[in-house]
Amino acid sequence: MPGWASAAVWVAVAIIAVSTTSYLTGLPELTASGTVQSAVRLGIPILLAALGGLWAERAGVINIGLEGMMILGTWGGAWAGYQWGPLAGLVAAAVFGAIGGLVHALATVTFGVNHIVSGVAINLLGAGTAIYLATLLFEPVSQNPRQSPPVPKFDTYSVQPLSGWLQELEDMQRVGLSDLAGILGGLVTGISPLTMLAYLLVPVSYLVLWRSPFGLRLRSCGENPKAAESLGVNVYLYKYSAVIMSGALAGLGGAALILSPGQPGYLENQTNGRGYIGLAAMIFGNWRPGGLLGGAALFGYSDGLQLRSGETTVHALLYTAALVLLAVVALQVWRRRWFSAGIAASVAAALYAVYWYTDELPEQLTAYTPHLVTLVVLAAAAQRLRPPAANGEQYRRGAG
Repeated sequence: MPGWASAAVWVAVAIIAVSTTSYLTGLPELTASGTVQSAVRLGIPILLAALGGLWAERAGVINIGLEGMMILGTWGGAWAGYQWGPLAGLVAAAVFGAIGGLVHALATVTFGVNHIVSGVAINLLGAGTAIYLATLLFEPVSQNPRQSPPVPKFDTYSVQPLSGWLQELEDMQRVGLSDLAGILGGLVTGISPLTMLAYLLVPVSYLVLWRSPFGLRLRSCGENPKAAESLGVNVYLYKYSAVIMSGALAGLGGAALILSPGQPGYLENQTNGRGYIGLAAMIFGNWRPGGLLGGAALFGYSDGLQLRSGETTVHALLYTAALVLLAVVALQVWRRRWFSAGIAASVAAALYAVYWYTDELPEQLTAYTPHLVTLVVLAAAAQRLRPPAANGEQYRRGAG
């Protein structure tokens, strides 16, 4: 089965599982259009950070500094957005993130610093720089060193009359049909230009990286830089280009946090680990644009659900996960992989037991739902991952 067809099947399985859970538990919030809108809004920063990680790591540079580049993007976007409007904020966020990428490229590509060490340093540098600049420039205006003044936002749009029809169908509360209408309605209602840009960047990244000579050369730097060098590829140039682009995309992810509706502007610690979750979404997607889109959607949905609906609906996700694992069991039995089928069945039974014997999850646990989902998903996907062969290796021109 082609990769796109397999992905479509699993998306359908997930939608059916969530719809079934919504019906059996009496929780329409699981598929409500408002929940999906929140999931889209919260998933966009993760998606952009994941795309940033994809560009860098396809060129062979591990970019664990996505979090720091996002932080720089939040400050740059808030500063320029407050001064000149949301479009200027978007451009400034990309520029500030690209500066973080440039520093990371300088350390790893030119000076050969360990990629993980450099990434951690970028995270610390980004956070410290944002705090300093916020105290210097925002405090005189907002009277608060941890927060910017209100920043203008992009307008939002809805696809009419489709959005209205889907809302009417959702309100009817028909099993399955209203669930699908709620999911589709959330995708076509309250869309901002930044949302459209983020989704457009997914196929653009695929076309550039997999369907262009530039992308072929860039990916060759991540697979075998010495072979690429022998064919005349300027490995340093491509690595620099990829990491700077990675920082710009992460900066746009930071802009999504301050230019989205419902956010006043820059806040200290606003990213809350979304750069790391974006990195996890990229790994979950096996370093492919379509796969990381699915990872961002999963993490955005879990985040949006716990913010909108709280402990009860997050508790119902245990039921959903058990249903999805039953589909995994059926697939493994069909493939005659009895051990994998047994493991999946055991985990499904454990999740259902937790759901059956508890009424809700502790508030302290649901607050970290996206982070827990990240750990579980990465553990489940670890067996099928295939990173670029030379990812994280130090490269020296003419060596070896």
